[in-house]
Amino acid sequence: MENGLLLVVAAALVDGDGRVLVQQRPPGKPMAGLWEFPGGKVDPGELPETALCRELEEELGISVEQACLAPATFASEALGERHLLLLLYALRKWSGVPQARHATALRWVRPLELHRLDMPPADKPLIGLLEALI
Repeated sequence: MENGLLLVVAAALVDGDGRVLVQQRPPGKPMAGLWEFPGGKVDPGELPETALCRELEEELGISVEQACLAPATFASEALGERHLLLLLYALRKWSGVPQARHATALRWVRPLELHRLDMPPADKPLIGLLEALI
């Protein structure tokens, strides 16, 4: 985080049926119970794509090649004193089966179904763009 900017990366994993993977935030975390795209914070000096590959390994136990990450869209949201910049990548190819290592649960949903899920405010504007992409 530089100058109050919080840089976060996330992935819209898309399966062969056009469904997207979301995970539920665990109890004890901010926004617990909400559904979100897997990902996390970019560490100082870390490239966004490197951070996302690391986060997907930690959170889901999957291996991802940086070349498979396609920049999709972003969200910009005020978070009190800080400002969140969320970079969303589309991902259609990975190794391994996603597992909920840190999340309460995982769900594969159609992009249209994302509108009915309780998601963090920064994730909401990404849904329409994802629908257009998939």
